[in-house]
Amino acid sequence: MAEHYSSFERGGRRWLFQRLTAVFLIGVLAFHFMLLHFVNHAADITFMGTQARMSQVGYFATMWLFLVTATFHGVNGVYNALVNQGLTGSRKNAVKYLLLAAGVLLVLQGTRVSLAMTNLV
Repeated sequence: MAEHYSSFERGGRRWLFQRLTAVFLIGVLAFHFMLLHFVNHAADITFMGTQARMSQVGYFATMWLFLVTATFHGVNGVYNALVNQGLTGSRKNAVKYLLLAAGVLLVLQGTRVSLAMTNLV
């Protein structure tokens, strides 16, 4: 039988956050599909409608939290997958900081675009 190795410490913070973000993402994706695929059909989606939705504080907060959560979940998942493949030492450190920088830039750009699509500010 092959040895199983995971970079997640069972019960550790990264392990817990990966699971919590997965649950949140499933819930928000269900909300997204219901709202934008069943309540409003794709042909009915317009920029003005998107701007109206993004101008509602609750919807904006949900979408922004989705951005942050998806970014963390993805970056954390990629990092741990690479560690599981044997990434160690200075390469592991370099990848960690590269992914951290990419995640921060993604959240900053996503926030910038999100704010541009509202009339909240």
